[in-house]
Amino acid sequence: MPTTTRTPTPPRPSLRPAERLCRATGALLVVSGLLHLLVLAVDGGPWDGPVSWRKPVTFGLSFGLTLIAVTWVTSYVRMEARVRTALLVVFAADCVLEVGGITLQAWRRVPSHLDMETGFDTAVSMMLAVGGGILVVVLTVFAVASFRGRPTGPAGMALAVRSGFAILLVALASGAAMIARGVVLTRTGHQEAAYHSTAPLKPLHGVSLHAVLVLPALAWLLSRTGWSDESRQRIVWAAVGLYTTAVVLTGVQAVLTW
Repeated sequence: MPTTTRTPTPPRPSLRPAERLCRATGALLVVSGLLHLLVLAVDGGPWDGPVSWRKPVTFGLSFGLTLIAVTWVTSYVRMEARVRTALLVVFAADCVLEVGGITLQAWRRVPSHLDMETGFDTAVSMMLAVGGGILVVVLTVFAVASFRGRPTGPAGMALAVRSGFAILLVALASGAAMIARGVVLTRTGHQEAAYHSTAPLKPLHGVSLHAVLVLPALAWLLSRTGWSDESRQRIVWAAVGLYTTAVVLTGVQAVLTW
């Protein structure tokens, strides 16, 4: 009977100050999302639509979790420490900018994206669009780095990190497509249509956004078991297949309904 191997998981290095800052910032964004869920419960109002407490809830939770996930996952990516630190600080600041702008507009009871009604609203919308562009650049750099050098970590982690970042690029592309189409509709005088134009791509964007957390977290959890490297690798491969299938299905749905 063939023997199986299990590579021991090396101890993780202590957190750097920038990593602590990013994790704390992510936690605060998550708390902000949860607090606005309470505001929604007390104040009421619609869950859907361009003006809703849903936005500070979902964006606070999503940006917070993504910031925490990226801070952790990039510790497995082979890249120069100073470059990673600089990118993480920029990413954290941009997450705060995005959630802050969205939250501000929610309290003002006006749409946060694609709102060109006043000079101030236009400035906020453009700020969020520029911030989105910065997010795309930073996360793309991390994704490229994960493929240029094999990520470190326990069995299955390299596959999980690379797949997570590859699927995250789908989320970035779908987010950029939503903004681009909305801006075109707004500029051509179809403001109401612009607000509703993003709906078909939201499921694809949401599903693909968190693969960078779910897949590496699975690889990490498997490293705490006594299973062999081969078994853990197969499980991660199966998870990547299932997650990719979910992304493809939501992508097909988006194409059919957009």
